[in-house]
Amino acid sequence: MRLLVLGGSAFLSREVARQAVERGHRVTCACRGTSGPLPDGVRHVAWDRDQPPPPDLGQDHDAVIDVARHPSRVRAAVAALPEAHWVFVSTISVYADSSVPGGTPDTLPLLDPVTTDEDPMSSPETYGAMKVACEQAVAAGAASSLIARPGLIVGPGDPSGRFSYWPERIADGGEVLAPGSPDDAVQVVDVRDLAAWLVDGAERRRTGTLDAVGPVGSRGAVLDAIATGVGVPLRATWVPQEFLLEQQVEPWMGPRSLPLWLPLPEHAGLMAHDASPARAAGLTTRPVEETARDTLAWLRATPEPPRTGLTRRDEAALLAAWHSLRQ
Repeated sequence: MRLLVLGGSAFLSREVARQAVERGHRVTCACRGTSGPLPDGVRHVAWDRDQPPPPDLGQDHDAVIDVARHPSRVRAAVAALPEAHWVFVSTISVYADSSVPGGTPDTLPLLDPVTTDEDPMSSPETYGAMKVACEQAVAAGAASSLIARPGLIVGPGDPSGRFSYWPERIADGGEVLAPGSPDDAVQVVDVRDLAAWLVDGAERRRTGTLDAVGPVGSRGAVLDAIATGVGVPLRATWVPQEFLLEQQVEPWMGPRSLPLWLPLPEHAGLMAHDASPARAAGLTTRPVEETARDTLAWLRATPEPPRTGLTRRDEAALLAAWHSLRQ
C-alpha cells in the first residue's frame, strides 16, 4: 500500500507511520518535520499546511491518514487527493453532550461546526467544533473515508501528560491522592493499539464513523492496574470532587490538576463511550498494566518529558487539609 501520513513526527501520527513501515508499506510523511524525528524508512515531504500542497506530494497514494484539526488544512488536502481512501482521526470532543454514558456516533448530537481556523486550545468546544468541520470536509470530498473518534490516547510519547502522571506518581510510592470515587468511569486507548487499527482501516478501506475507544473501567481498577504495571503497591486516599473543586484543583490536565478526573455528572459520559462497535471493527487493546509499565520506562528514558498534574508539594498539602477536615 502507498500510504500518505499527514504528520508523522509526533505521538499518534509517528506511531502510525512507524507501524505502516514495519508492515512493509511505502510510507510518505508530509509535515514540516519540526515536532520530532520521523520514523526510519519513510519518505519525507516538507509541507507547511498553511501553504498549498508541494509538487512532490504526489497523486498516487492509495490511502491517507490525517490527524489535523484546522478545517482549511483538511479541505486543501482532500481537494489535492480526492481519489485516495481517507482515514481521518477526529475526537469524541465533537459531541455536544458529554454527560451520557454509553454514547455512540448514532446516539450523540454533534457540536455545530466551526469552519474557520481558530485556536484549538482556546476551549474543548472550539477544538471539537473544528473537528466536526474537518470530518465534514473529508466526508464530502474523499472517495471513501473512515472517521475515527478517539477518546483519551495514552502511552509512551504522550505529549499531554494526561495519563503519564499516574505511573510516575504511583511509582514514587507513599500516600497517593486519588480523585473522586473509585467507581467513576475511566476509558483510555493505548497509542500503539489505536495506530495499528488506523493502519488496518487504511489497508481494508474500512468506512463509517466509529468512536475509537478502549473498554470502560472504574478509576479504582485503572489505578490498581497502573500500580501493578509499575510494580509498586497503591496506597490511595480517595478525596471527593467537592473538596478538590473547593481547593481549586483543576480536572483533566494543566498545573495543579489531577488527570483522569472530570467533574460529575456533567462529564459522566466523556470516558464511558460504548466501545463495542470499534471492538467489532477490529480494535484490540492491551492491558493497562502494560501501558503503565511502558509509559514509565519512556518517562525515565526521556530528558524533561512533558508533565502535568499536581506537584508533590501541592498533593501533600491537599492530603493534610483533607485529613484535618476529617478529624
